[in-house]
Amino acid sequence: MRKHIDHTQHTRKVLPDNVRPLQIEGKRRFSHLMRDTNRAFLPGNKESTNVVRVAFILPEHFSMMAFTAAVDALVTANLVQTSPLFKFETYGVSTEKVSSDLGIEISTEGSLDRLNGKGSGEFDVIIVCGGFRCSMAENKALTELLKVTAKNSAVVGGIWNGAISLAYAGLLDNMQCALHPDNHAFMRERFTNVKVTDNTLELEPSVITSAGPASALEMMLQLIDQLQGRDVVRAVREILSCDQVVEQGSIKLTAATERPIIPDNLRDIIQLMKANIEDPLNVDELTGCIGISRRQIERLFQAYLDTSPSRYYLELRITQARRLLLQSNDSVTNIALACGFVTSSHFSNCFKDFFGISPSHVRDKYRQDFS
Repeated sequence: MRKHIDHTQHTRKVLPDNVRPLQIEGKRRFSHLMRDTNRAFLPGNKESTNVVRVAFILPEHFSMMAFTAAVDALVTANLVQTSPLFKFETYGVSTEKVSSDLGIEISTEGSLDRLNGKGSGEFDVIIVCGGFRCSMAENKALTELLKVTAKNSAVVGGIWNGAISLAYAGLLDNMQCALHPDNHAFMRERFTNVKVTDNTLELEPSVITSAGPASALEMMLQLIDQLQGRDVVRAVREILSCDQVVEQGSIKLTAATERPIIPDNLRDIIQLMKANIEDPLNVDELTGCIGISRRQIERLFQAYLDTSPSRYYLELRITQARRLLLQSNDSVTNIALACGFVTSSHFSNCFKDFFGISPSHVRDKYRQDFS
């Protein structure tokens, strides 16, 4: 059923299914915004030859929230590609089992002794994840490990007061550093060459630091951007930023189409499209609802999304169909109708043009991968 429109004011339209989207080698390609949303399911994602190896050092009472935020970014980056981009391992400082600040015990791959035995050169990134109750005393083994890691040109990082371990190793001398405000006084008094800032995140060429859980996530997103590219990090943000609080007190879920850069008129049009997936509106009907001209709508889509209204509408419906295929047991025919396609055969052909495989095959593949 259509929403937000008076049927008596408009004639029946031709569905926009026959619009030809951007194409490469005869196949349809999503415009950039919808490509980020569908990246994990698109054909042609090349297998990565640059798998980044990350080690997390977990001292006693480390921040579980900060640690999981950092790891979540890496795991999600792997999910948006057809092959892994990151591999990570965890290590305790002196024991294999480490208790977090929540009292939850984590079993790691081993202590620093085992990591030293493997060789720090095995990792491209080593991050020390601190916490509110973590000791600020120096651990000689960790200091030596970080020094060797830096000599091997790996990236070193500190979360919360994990940066203090980097300072003991001399890796923050004359560099800007972010850490939890509770530790600012200690860092400034003990390490006079370290430039403690009030920022929640600092990125130096080979040293990264963050002040807490929220900035730990952003730190890892910035790292992913540097190591694996902007397309990957955009796709990760698409997944992880849905509950970002954009205004004080706001709890509304946000999506890429609701980012501040998009004008209100364009946002309203997209929301109207989303509300009318099963029975799509044509451009003239959209203009009647929004109160701007057809030419204005076309200019908005071209300027901000680099596509046409009809083309974006089709991509939106195909994306909705992909979600229903993977998240429900409904038949392909019913999903086709629910997403505004007249016949299941036309839907299947259109879906295959975008994703490279048929609707039934993508459902089978998804269930095999996640079973």
